[in-house]
Amino acid sequence: MMPMPPQIDKNLCGDEPWWAIYTRHQHEKTVADMLTTKGFHVFLPLYESMRRWKDRSKLLSLPLFPCYVFVKGGHERKLQVVSTPGVHMILYHGDQVAVIPEDQMAGIRRLVEGRFRVEPHPFLRCGQRVRVLRGALEGVEGILVRKKNLCRLVLSVDMLAQSVAMEVNASDVEPVADAKEVVSSPGVATAGYRQFPVAVG
Repeated sequence: MMPMPPQIDKNLCGDEPWWAIYTRHQHEKTVADMLTTKGFHVFLPLYESMRRWKDRSKLLSLPLFPCYVFVKGGHERKLQVVSTPGVHMILYHGDQVAVIPEDQMAGIRRLVEGRFRVEPHPFLRCGQRVRVLRGALEGVEGILVRKKNLCRLVLSVDMLAQSVAMEVNASDVEPVADAKEVVSSPGVATAGYRQFPVAVG
């Protein structure tokens, strides 16, 4: 099993915002290691995937968000980031570095640090949002989908238009009160009077 990237020192990071770096294909771990060596507070969420070939199988640790590495704070050192081999660019919103909401990053970090079974998931923009009621992910919000008779909680990073998913018990979540209802259509399952999007597969 490949080692997880160094954990972030929360005391040093304080309330500084998260931002994202777009890397060359399959350069995420190299970039994360080099930026960590330079003193940046780096987060590279990984998931485990069993890959099989004709003659062997191997458990790999792969990036949850291919080609993205996250950094907390350190905006004044952007030149050191873009000059790092393997870095393609920093994500911007207009002329400002694009900031990722803390709640979205916190949810992803809790999934990874809790060693849950997670994997990338197609990005979802609409659907009934739910909140986890109990367990290590209590309070985390996402979208409940169904795949092969299993419920999964999908968490999204809006700025990247990417999502991740983990298995969850339907009894452990509740609809978010202010979430929009899903319009009934093919691919949508009904739970009582609530409706949840279904990942067909």
